[in-house]
Amino acid sequence: MTGYGRGESVHDGLKFSAELNSVNRKQSDVVVTLPRELTELEMRVREVVNAEVSRGRLNVVIAWQRSGSAVQKPMLDTELARIYFRSLLELQKELGASGEVSIETVLRVPGVVRLPEEQLVVEEIWPHVEAALKGALGDLIRMREREGKHLAKDLIKRLKVVRGSLRKIRQLQPGIAKRYRQALHDRIERAGLEISLDDERLVKEVIFFAEKSDVSEELTRLESHFAQFAHHLRRNEPVGRTLEFITQEIFRELNTLGAKANDAAISQRVVACKAELEKIREQVQNLE
Repeated sequence: MTGYGRGESVHDGLKFSAELNSVNRKQSDVVVTLPRELTELEMRVREVVNAEVSRGRLNVVIAWQRSGSAVQKPMLDTELARIYFRSLLELQKELGASGEVSIETVLRVPGVVRLPEEQLVVEEIWPHVEAALKGALGDLIRMREREGKHLAKDLIKRLKVVRGSLRKIRQLQPGIAKRYRQALHDRIERAGLEISLDDERLVKEVIFFAEKSDVSEELTRLESHFAQFAHHLRRNEPVGRTLEFITQEIFRELNTLGAKANDAAISQRVVACKAELEKIREQVQNLE
């Protein structure tokens, strides 16, 4: 599922920010980007994210900066400046070069003027990084929940279509044996044989076919799977993998039903069910 979230936290003149974005993916894949000073926090960041999100590719970017009121004062290495200044004067004298060695020249030398190195104590700043991260996660989850509700409505609509086709299959089921008997009798007539519909051999063949093509168990299991699907879809927790498993079971039962029924009218309904179910499976893979 897709989503975006951003969170911030300020502590002791430092501002920490977290940005998250997610895209559809069947499994969980978390990519964490941290500044050099915070690299040891990667496992903690992953743990916080994985506790809330179980599916999708997530990009997590953690950053920090000093707030506007906490401007760093530059440091001047006066000893290094003296060394460079004397060295430049000696070089100028040795080369007989004209011009003036100014303070601007010395200040431009690398290392003479620098910002103080940041010393971030990870244990002290982690609660504030975590606060920013959880703020971003809250935004992300709310966006994903809105998308999830939209997907749920679409899935319910498609599920109704499949169940409607299943009801028509149930209506067609009692006539399977009758249609088979008539088709068998027609073939016998075309072969030039004279056998009545009440012939014992024909009756036995039809009874055997009726028992073999009885799909009442498959229809009952399918209704159970549909009820479970609808139940889990209403739950306020990650259900994507559960629904994916139920969808696979529905596919399996439909395949068995179509093969057992051996009836053209029912086969057409099964194909229609599977076409709609394939769309359901694609959507379910995007659910948390």
